[in-house]
Amino acid sequence: MDIMIGNLSLDEMQERAGFDFPKPLIDYMVDRRQESASNVKTGMWHCFDIPFTLVCGDKETATEIYNHLKAMSPEFKEPLQISINTDN
Repeated sequence: MDIMIGNLSLDEMQERAGFDFPKPLIDYMVDRRQESASNVKTGMWHCFDIPFTLVCGDKETATEIYNHLKAMSPEFKEPLQISINTDN
């Protein structure tokens, strides 16, 4: 079992990434943050600090976020992993 620590807000994610996310992505993500790290629900996300990982509740949410960020991958100060909760 991996140990993951932290509960990053959208602003903290952008700070950690080193750039501002595009407005359409911010609009998509702003009301979908799940505070609890356990069992991230469909349509929601939770971001860990260590390791810098975004856990999405379903493939559609992960794909939507990934599609906004993939062109900006060279801008990231450090890699962001995106994973999917398979418990849903």
